[in-house]
Order: sequence, then C-alpha cells, then structure tokens
Amino acid sequence: MSSNKGKTTKILAGAGLILTTIIWGSSFVVMKNSVDLISPCYLLALRFTVAALCMLGVFWPQNKGMGKKDIRYGVILGVFLFTSYVFQTYGLKYTTASKNAFITTLYVMIVPFLHWVFNGKKPLGKNILAAVLAVIGLALLSLEGDLGINLGDLLTLICGVFFAVHIVFIDRYTEEHSPIRLTTMQMITSAVLGWVLAPMLEGKMDLGILDTGLILSLLYLGIFSTMIGFLLQNVGQKYLTPNTSSILLSFESVFGLAFSVIFLGDPLTAKLLLGCAMMFGAVIISEYKPKKKQ
Repeated sequence: MSSNKGKTTKILAGAGLILTTIIWGSSFVVMKNSVDLISPCYLLALRFTVAALCMLGVFWPQNKGMGKKDIRYGVILGVFLFTSYVFQTYGLKYTTASKNAFITTLYVMIVPFLHWVFNGKKPLGKNILAAVLAVIGLALLSLEGDLGINLGDLLTLICGVFFAVHIVFIDRYTEEHSPIRLTTMQMITSAVLGWVLAPMLEGKMDLGILDTGLILSLLYLGIFSTMIGFLLQNVGQKYLTPNTSSILLSFESVFGLAFSVIFLGDPLTAKLLLGCAMMFGAVIISEYKPKKKQ
C-alpha cells in the first residue's frame, strides 16, 4: 500500500515540475516583450518583488513560525537563484536566444555530478545516459547557425552552473524544511538583491514605462512564472531525485518551442520533433527501474 502511495506522490511531484516548465515556457513570449521595455535587473527586481509579496500574503500562516534555519537556507537558495538569472540575462545580450537556452539547460549534465559532490550520492549509469540524451535533445531543439563561443556563451554557462547548484541544494534543504518557507525566502532575497544591483548597473528606473500592458506582464511573471513556478519546483523536488528533476525542468525548452510555434508562428521541423522525442526518452531512462525477480 505504501509503495503505491509513494508512486502516486512521485507522479504528482513530476506533474508539478512539468506544470512549472509549461508556465516557464509560456513566459518566453511575455519576457520577450517585457525586456524590450525595461532593463534586465529592474525586470528581475520587480518580478521577484511581486512574487515575494504574494508568498507572504497567501502563505502568511505557514510563514509565521519561520525559524533561523528556514531563513538561512532560503537566503542561500535565493542567492543561487538570483545569480543564475543575472548571468542568464546578461549572457543573452552577447549571444543568440537559441544558444542561451541550450547552454542554460546544460545543468542537466552538471546536476548528477554536483549531487555526488555535495550530497554524496553517486550517479548511476542510467543517470549519465539520460543526461547525455537530454543534452542531445536540447541541442536539436535550441542550436542553429553560429556555434562559436563568445562572452555571452561563457556568462550563460556560469548561469547553468548556478542553476545546477540551486537544484542540488533544494534537494538537500527540502528534506527537513518547508518548501513554502524556503520559496518565500528565495523570493525575498532575490527581490532585495535586484533592487540593490539594479541602480548600480542600470541607473534610475524610468517610471513612465509602467503602462497597463507592462504591469500585466510583470504580474504574470511575478505570480505565475516566479511564485507558482518556484513553489512547484521546491515541492516537487522534495519527492524526486535532483537528476530526474533537472531533466523534467529542462522541458522548459520543449514548451518554449511549443508556445513559439503556436503564438509566434515558428516552423515545426523533423529536427525539433526528434529533439522532443529524445527529451521524453531521457525522462523514461532516468526513472526506469527493472522489476525485481520474485
């Protein structure tokens, strides 16, 4: 009975991570429009501020008894998260969107080894195979044109490393601490770092750009893409391994592609379909467990 309950929990956790990637995939279109109007650090500061206020408002009873360790671990996760976003955003200024998306999701390859280093859990052969298959699938989905390495690619690679560290430490901290409290502190930390860094890097913010359309975009990014997305990630990772979580989270590229095809009219090719198939294969291999002989 407990075995079936465990399977159901894992399925729900996996579904939560897939829902996260659907939300993140849909946000590509919103981000594309928002970045044209507002500078990167202010955009991050605003979206994390919206998320932090919503987490505090909606989950006030759960956050009320927050302890020192909840705060400390949430701040650590927030630093990893915000740092990865900053490197990704500035990396995008010097490289193509397709290379930025691919290099970011190389965390799929990095996570199994960082999980070994920080949490002492050696990756299995299937974990490595699944990660390699996922990276090939991501390459088919993302890469096109110039494959040379530039400054933007290196900044994006640093972003991918911080995303990987973020995933591994979520696994460690959610074992004994509330995902809700950890998510709340991540959002608060990222918002504070955004408001500290933005004036230093980008000067004063022009309040005149805050029209109705941009405000609605920021609310969508803050509530759905940030608050709900990272809450689902933190809860889902409590019941899944970092290796499987990283592959499921990389489906952001698959759904980003799907929304681009639907809303932006991008063409759907055999290469992209093969990339999607390899991504699904990676998830199956990662979670495959041979039946034990009776």
